[in-house]
Amino acid sequence: MWKPPEALPISPEQRQTLETWIAARKTPQRLVLRAQIVLRAGAGMANHRIAPELNTSRPSVLLWRRRFVDGGPTALTEDAPGRGRKPQISPEKVKQIVEATLHQKPLAATHWSTRTMARAQGVSQTMVRRIWDAHGLQPHRTRTFKLSRDPHFVEKLTDVVGLYLNPPDKALVLCVDEKSQIQALDRTQPGLPMKKGRCGTLTHDYKRHGTTTLFAALNVLQGTVLGECMARHRHQEFLRFLRKLHRETPPALALHLILDNYGTHTHPQVKTWLAKHRRFFLHLTPTSSSWLNLVERWFGELTQKRLRRATFGSVEELQKAIQEYLDRNNRQPKPFVWTARVEDILTKVNHCKAILNSLH
Repeated sequence: MWKPPEALPISPEQRQTLETWIAARKTPQRLVLRAQIVLRAGAGMANHRIAPELNTSRPSVLLWRRRFVDGGPTALTEDAPGRGRKPQISPEKVKQIVEATLHQKPLAATHWSTRTMARAQGVSQTMVRRIWDAHGLQPHRTRTFKLSRDPHFVEKLTDVVGLYLNPPDKALVLCVDEKSQIQALDRTQPGLPMKKGRCGTLTHDYKRHGTTTLFAALNVLQGTVLGECMARHRHQEFLRFLRKLHRETPPALALHLILDNYGTHTHPQVKTWLAKHRRFFLHLTPTSSSWLNLVERWFGELTQKRLRRATFGSVEELQKAIQEYLDRNNRQPKPFVWTARVEDILTKVNHCKAILNSLH
């Protein structure tokens, strides 16, 4: 009498690892096949059924079942000695290419390309690309950064992050800022619509029809935004926006505003007004630390989704589009969730400072 095969024992952690390998786009296909064999064996499928379903042989199924029992998921990543494709270049050559990428520059250029590196090292362009991919090297890319020199950086960081992670009771935490100089741009010629095999097009030149400034306050808990477009960006307009917040928020709640140290926010008239309205509490972010203000993230969404590819024939059209985006956002708000702790941020900042000091 035929006896059903025993299911291969797989722990939840091992199963999650195998499923992650299968779902990942860059997992080698040989590893995907081995993971699929093990998962089917874990479900109790017979070896003679696994082999044809995965277009492999029964000895291969037996081999990787045994390897998994002996070494877990790690054993699936290892090939037997002498198996696999032989390397085309030596490890010394690979190291030489990596070192040149990291510590040298080509003549009359700021960075290496696969072609210039291939010519300099006497290998193929494809080989250079594979080596760079394997070592996570991208000479053509850079990222901008700036470390804050604020002498009270730690205190301000702790204050702002504390509001995100542990907001006070009976209060609203609002991230406030201005997106200034939003231009009403109109293209000089109509663009072409997207079609199969071709993306949409826009002319590179444009006509300017004026600018507006958006004052915005992001409710950290709910994700809603109170906003208003104004013609200028002065302390008078900021006071007008503070009055709007005062009118349109529940009067029984304190308002904790996270904002930068721009002169508009600390003008004497603003300080005088705040002294008369005790429900407002200002929390200033450190200098050069706009990333601490979550409303900047929302401004990025506004630019990407509504402004960058749009055309506007007047400032009024621009302001109407911004208001429509605000209304839609507030009907279906999606709050941003802050997860980084102060200790983690300081560790990364100190690491960056140490690297900079070692290079200079």
